[in-house]
Amino acid sequence: MKTTRVVFSDEAEEVYKYLNVQAKKSKIEASILRAIKNKSELIKANPQYGETIAKSKIPEDYKIKYDVKSLYWVPLPNFWRMFYTLSKNGEIEIIAFVLDFLDHKQYNKKFGYKS
Repeated sequence: MKTTRVVFSDEAEEVYKYLNVQAKKSKIEASILRAIKNKSELIKANPQYGETIAKSKIPEDYKIKYDVKSLYWVPLPNFWRMFYTLSKNGEIEIIAFVLDFLDHKQYNKKFGYKS
């Protein structure tokens, strides 16, 4: 049976650390942090848990920096989103590589939507 491991990019790790600090004094950040932990467990159980993003909508910087061929997103509280891609490490492990955690404004900018 294949196992799934969730790994954060440097950018996602930075936001995760920020949320950990802010969660002590903000209920919103605490709820986003809890959701990230919960959704990570759901992704471990089912790597294709998230919604697929059309290949034509994948941001160029993800394609260049991470060689992303497929991209998934998962909703988080307060209109935040978690983005991840899948890769295989040999034949026994799937890595769910979390690229970013974005709020709604950052999401619109990255994906080229007008606010």
